[in-house]
Amino acid sequence: MSSINPDSIREALRAVKYPGFSRDIVSFGLLKEAVAREGDIEVQLVLSTNDTAVAKKIQFDAVAALKSLPGAGRVEVKVDVQAPASAPAGAAAGPARIEGVRHVIAVASGKGGVGKSTVAANLALALAEAGVKTGLCDCDIHGPSIALMFGGNERPMADDDNRIIPIERYGVSLMSMGFLLDDGSPAVLRGPMVTRYTQQFLRQVAWGDLDCLILDLPPGTGDIQLTIVQTVALSGAIIVTTPQEVALIDARKAISMFGKTNVPVLGIVENMSCFISPTDGTRHEIFGTGGGRREAARLKVPLLGEVPIEPAVREAGDTGKPVVGSHPSSASAQVFREIAAGVRQAIGD
Repeated sequence: MSSINPDSIREALRAVKYPGFSRDIVSFGLLKEAVAREGDIEVQLVLSTNDTAVAKKIQFDAVAALKSLPGAGRVEVKVDVQAPASAPAGAAAGPARIEGVRHVIAVASGKGGVGKSTVAANLALALAEAGVKTGLCDCDIHGPSIALMFGGNERPMADDDNRIIPIERYGVSLMSMGFLLDDGSPAVLRGPMVTRYTQQFLRQVAWGDLDCLILDLPPGTGDIQLTIVQTVALSGAIIVTTPQEVALIDARKAISMFGKTNVPVLGIVENMSCFISPTDGTRHEIFGTGGGRREAARLKVPLLGEVPIEPAVREAGDTGKPVVGSHPSSASAQVFREIAAGVRQAIGD
């Protein structure tokens, strides 16, 4: 008598990874039915994708995994490929709301290294602490950092509708490629796949009812940014920069992109504004001074805040609780709360 049963089939399929991820197809919720009859195996998988190569790869790997079971006979893996959710027929193409989300706000920068993810993480936590139902989506697929900043190492699960259930940390709903990859594993994906996964994070995550969803965009003005502004109804964008001109040059490019796509800029955040010596309180303007304020005045948008350099900000990001929660009385935490208040005012909450 064969020892193959639905449980052993499920365990075998846990060795099959979804292409581009370190996570298996079972935890992704793709397995809908598993039947064993005297060693013969029949499996039904369901996935949402427009990429036929993904379906073929999963089917091939699933068959191989099941045939390796001791006593396996005939193996049949059926894959039901469904197109990802799209706008209703006849609907106008263009930006659309995310179901259940009142406001979507993009946090962007023209270049990397200006602390955009730090601002996004602390803004999300400050909003949540103020009673705003908040989510945070890490749209930087190649360089995700939100999972680390919130100390999350859980693997997201799927619900009965094959939607990803976001991770909850400190009252914020989170989604990041960092939750799906092993530590140190790169997301080796070409442009079209990166765009597709970004859309899945936005449209196929069970965000629930949110007042505000913060999008932590990758730096620059590339495919992901353009796809988001063209397909997601944004309430506005926040531009993060540092004071020096070299950062402001790139910040202007991001601002121009939002202007050309009719997305309002809610304001500018100047990060690393200055370093205040903890010993004598002396202010050291390492990256220059006033760049964010001058740019905000030129654009006639608010300067939402000037965030100082503090060791606590770095420590908080590395240890998994943003500084707003871990060092609530710090100067930077107070600025982040002011930024959150400015955002709430800008969107009318």
